[in-house]
Amino acid sequence: MLTAVLEDDADQRDLIMLWLEHGGHRVQGFATGAAFTEALKNERFQLLVIDWMLPDTTGDAMIQWVRDHVGWNVPVIVLTARDDEQTVLTALRAGADDYLVKPARAAEMLARIAAVARRYGIGGKAPLTLGAYEIDIQRVRIAVNGSSVDLTQKEFDLAVYMFQSPGQLLSRDHLLNRVWGVHADVDTRTVDTHVSRLRKKLQLDGSNGWKVIPIYGYGYRCVRLDSPE
Repeated sequence: MLTAVLEDDADQRDLIMLWLEHGGHRVQGFATGAAFTEALKNERFQLLVIDWMLPDTTGDAMIQWVRDHVGWNVPVIVLTARDDEQTVLTALRAGADDYLVKPARAAEMLARIAAVARRYGIGGKAPLTLGAYEIDIQRVRIAVNGSSVDLTQKEFDLAVYMFQSPGQLLSRDHLLNRVWGVHADVDTRTVDTHVSRLRKKLQLDGSNGWKVIPIYGYGYRCVRLDSPE
């Protein structure tokens, strides 16, 4: 699904784009309303994610422009740091299909996008199979040898990111940044706790072809044992 992300904060934009790419989207990011509208004149996007607060315009103005110039056949999801009723109503009345309150979470964002896509009849990505593991981004589900595993949202987000980064050295700070958000106020020991849980829940000990290897004083590597590291 070709998706456009309008977000002026570069770190947040990169993080959201990463989540969407892991969810099977082809993504283009934009920092200003001017660049966004110019792209929409030349590209046919299937989904639009629009930040409510922008340096050169406003979220409601962008939504109105989309509805006037692109039409109502493309879903729009709004990102907002404000969760007051008036902001939400303004976004929905302007033509947004759904909204997410910042800081956004990967699993929630992908689930809401999947729901909106279903309403528009836009197909999602089939589950990803990695040996004994089946990862269903749309349903926020991971199965091991056909058995679904109960995971929290953060455990799911972390697992998806590690599976999508096979063999890479992932520092604790990097994982904290990518999974918990750039400005998340979380101790790096939280990363260790979540990785430990994932290793047990998903049996990432090598018995199913994948293994999470701790790197002392640094972080972790998630490796596929039947592939070259």
